[in-house]
Amino acid sequence: MSSTTDKIKGTANQAIGKVKKGLGEATDNPKLKGEGRLQEAKGKVQEAVGEAKAALKKAADL
Repeated sequence: MSSTTDKIKGTANQAIGKVKKGLGEATDNPKLKGEGRLQEAKGKVQEAVGEAKAALKKAADL
């Protein structure tokens, strides 16, 4: 995947995770809340991978 794709997917996963976590809290559903936390964390990692790829590409282009 490209760095841009990783960043976009990471941002999307973070947003979906926040929604799931919020719904889990609103409905007192610990499973949904946990899934939301995990998806949000996955999104943060994906975004960080995208940032790292972009930094490596920029460094290689110099």
